[in-house]
Amino acid sequence: MMALDRTNISTRMRRLPRILLLRYEALRRALRSWEAGLIFACAPLGVIVGAAVYLIRETVYTLHDINFGLTPGSYLSAQTKIDLARLIIVPAAGGLLFGILAWLIRKSRSADIVDPVEANAMYGGRMSVPDSIRLTVATMLSNSAGASVGMEAGYTQFGGAIFSWFSQYFRLRRDDARVFVTAGAAAAIASAFNAPLAGAFYGFELVLGSYSPKALAPVAVAALAGTLTVRILGNDAPLFAVTETFHLEPIVYLLFAIVGIAAAGFSILTMRAVTLAERILHPLPIWLRPAIGGAALTLLTLGSPQILGSGHGAIQYQLEHSRTFLMVTALLFGKLIASAITLGAGLRGGMFSSSLFLGVLLGGALVEAMAFIAPDLADQQVAFMLVGMGAVGAAIIGAPITMVLLVLEGTGNFPVTMGVLVAVVMASTIVRLAFGYSFSTWRFHLRGLPISGAHDIGWIADLTAGRMMRSDPVTVPVGMTLTQLRAKVPLGASKRVFAVEESGRYRGTVDMATVHDPDLTDAAATLVAGDLAQSRGFYLLRNENIRVALKRFEAAETETLPVLDNLEDLRVVGYLTEAYAFRRYTQELERQRGGELGREDMFPLGPTKG
Repeated sequence: MMALDRTNISTRMRRLPRILLLRYEALRRALRSWEAGLIFACAPLGVIVGAAVYLIRETVYTLHDINFGLTPGSYLSAQTKIDLARLIIVPAAGGLLFGILAWLIRKSRSADIVDPVEANAMYGGRMSVPDSIRLTVATMLSNSAGASVGMEAGYTQFGGAIFSWFSQYFRLRRDDARVFVTAGAAAAIASAFNAPLAGAFYGFELVLGSYSPKALAPVAVAALAGTLTVRILGNDAPLFAVTETFHLEPIVYLLFAIVGIAAAGFSILTMRAVTLAERILHPLPIWLRPAIGGAALTLLTLGSPQILGSGHGAIQYQLEHSRTFLMVTALLFGKLIASAITLGAGLRGGMFSSSLFLGVLLGGALVEAMAFIAPDLADQQVAFMLVGMGAVGAAIIGAPITMVLLVLEGTGNFPVTMGVLVAVVMASTIVRLAFGYSFSTWRFHLRGLPISGAHDIGWIADLTAGRMMRSDPVTVPVGMTLTQLRAKVPLGASKRVFAVEESGRYRGTVDMATVHDPDLTDAAATLVAGDLAQSRGFYLLRNENIRVALKRFEAAETETLPVLDNLEDLRVVGYLTEAYAFRRYTQELERQRGGELGREDMFPLGPTKG
């Protein structure tokens, strides 16, 4: 009996992997076909992201306390005085340590890390968890050394990667994977700022690139789960606390529009400054740049330590304390230079929190300047600071509704929120028309990536000539006579053939209707295929995408183009017709639209070759 029991147990153990595999496949299929299941899955994943954000933030705050000798519970950016020795040592030493680690990592892995926006735009929501953890740790190290940027880049990277891992593990559809990355980033921002509405719309505006009914529930559930997790863990304080009552006259909203105009110009200056700092520091070795950046931060902190860190604490400090125009303006440009140097030196971080602090300072400086003419405006200082915060944040980050909701969730005051909306509309519109980029898309532009937002263009790169072509081209020697060509390819057998050299190099396309023209019968014995070859310089390569193909058809003014293997030997491996390329392009656009509407089956695709 004992032996029999052991045999049964052994058999069950051998069958266990097979059982688990079958259950995994059943669960995977269920998730792909059951939209409610994907929504439910966002709740526990949002909890994980919220807990991670809380842990990361508390770790960085603890490192701030240790490195700069702060009182536990205080913010680095809210300090007005820090021990000079620590200011001299910590930023430079932390930058040097970061530079050495970055140099060592770059030697073993030179590829850039894909962030959530790039993942959704180019790779169908695929992110690397190890790379994302590495970037998050790097952001923590930079911030703990006093880097003048925020932790939001690390938060969203980690949140997006966790949700992306889930979508890859269960092999979700491309549209679902993009929504999941959006939900992960939304959960991270919502957790970081205790603002679920702002977090959700951050995902829609910046990471997904659009709002769709299908994405609403997953993103909202993830943002709420992350926010509630952080509140349960013990931090339910908003980014800023404003308790005063605002009485805004209608004329003040016109002044808010002026703040929006000024915010647009200042935001463009900020993004240009980051690029300038990168160009200045680029000739230095990669391991030395962060140390030089840290030393430069030390010099700037001699004016005010509030340029250090993300600016969370400094925002509340500025809202509670009245300062002169010169002091606010000096701190404004000091923070601008510090943020530009931090990013230009290669230290990791994001501009979300920094842009909010810059906006508060800009609003404060503008209201102080206006108060010289209209002293009563000094009573509305906080309102102008909040409006400036929203305007600069919207212009730099490229998420206008997110900024409006962030102020609304922080203040609960609708008159001020209306003022923020006025300034945000002015700032974001001017930056879009005059500059054309937000900070994230500007960085992609500098790297040479064709990304103007998170809209999915990865499918265009995937839809190549090699995937669409017919692989049965008819090739003939360039020296074949028309008589031989007529015998080989009778009228009606093929519309076009491709003339090639003995080595197989493409020489042109031959129209068979012309070959069988009765007027050429007398010269059929002397004319050769090369004499009738057309479109010699027009062809497609395997890896060229559908947009390139459509432009090539327009330039060549032909209905068929050969597909060549490479530029080395120009060997013909297939051909593509303009009609089929247009049809596939239209089908894919319709499928993308169907995915946004939550109806992938609305536009079934046809055959993949033609």
